[in-house]
Amino acid sequence: MDLSLSGEQRQLVDSFAALFARESTSDRVRAVEPLGFDPALWKALVDTGSVEMAVAQERGGSGASVLDLALIAEQYGRAVASAPLVEAQVAARLLADCGGAGAELLGHVLAGDRLVTFTPRAGRNMRLELVPAGAVADWVIAMVDGRLLAVPLGDNRTGVQNLGSLPLADIAVDADFVVLADAVTALELFDVALDLWLTLTAVAVTGAAGRALELAVEYAKQRQAFGAAIGSFQAVSHPLADSATAVAGSRLLALRAACAATDESDRMRQLAAMAFAFAYETARDATRRSLHIHGGYGFSMECDVQLYYRRVRGWALTYGEPAVALDRVADARYGKGVYGRRTS
Repeated sequence: MDLSLSGEQRQLVDSFAALFARESTSDRVRAVEPLGFDPALWKALVDTGSVEMAVAQERGGSGASVLDLALIAEQYGRAVASAPLVEAQVAARLLADCGGAGAELLGHVLAGDRLVTFTPRAGRNMRLELVPAGAVADWVIAMVDGRLLAVPLGDNRTGVQNLGSLPLADIAVDADFVVLADAVTALELFDVALDLWLTLTAVAVTGAAGRALELAVEYAKQRQAFGAAIGSFQAVSHPLADSATAVAGSRLLALRAACAATDESDRMRQLAAMAFAFAYETARDATRRSLHIHGGYGFSMECDVQLYYRRVRGWALTYGEPAVALDRVADARYGKGVYGRRTS
């Protein structure tokens, strides 16, 4: 698999890296905690057309590939950005796939006057839990009791406090919803959207892990102990090397999942879930090591690495532990028909 970037893709990466460097500094990330939503950053993302990129051209969007979206997600993760970009892109793409049923809401999304999110956890008994951006979004697209619904948000949500400082909410699905699809069609549409969410989230948390590792390396070069930089000690350098190897592998797997949307569509379900599981474990370990290398300073709120340590756990757990994703791999590979048993 050739992961070398084209000139246009390099320009895309540079453009969003610059946007996040300008609009998602660590000071800005801290300033919007504990809610974890930066309206100014969200406006900047909408103005760049980042949400409409996820929608096909024939549906009014820009028709970006999944790989293009993944390259943006990597920069998003590196900045631990306080805006629900991944969920908004997945929701927009899903509304487009629903055709006429989602056309009206999609029009509002493309116009930039509605924030619509997607939740990877299927709901039961007309309730949704830990909805990403549920505390700030206008609508959520969700699988609830066998139907794919567009649910308006307002007084029916309850914010969920969390150490990741994410705008999570539990939702009571009232009667004022739109049925986008039901039965087999609903499950097929939801599964495709979930594959995309798992892939983009895997890339994002890998990007965050990579940046946290860079912060640890920079600190290990500067911090002195016994007359030498602590990075010269094997107890510091070897764990960093292990994490660097894992981050490289996680990035490769996540981008392969993104490429599979075009090149190996029959394998995307497996690859997306595998990428998510490996990315979660990689980011968890890399951010923990990075924080420990900073010593007591790493636990202080002034240290940037703690932002990464907290955020990657929150992002991933809106779906579940790695074992939940590995169940999905097994279901896709062997057809056991047991998808969702760990999240029930």
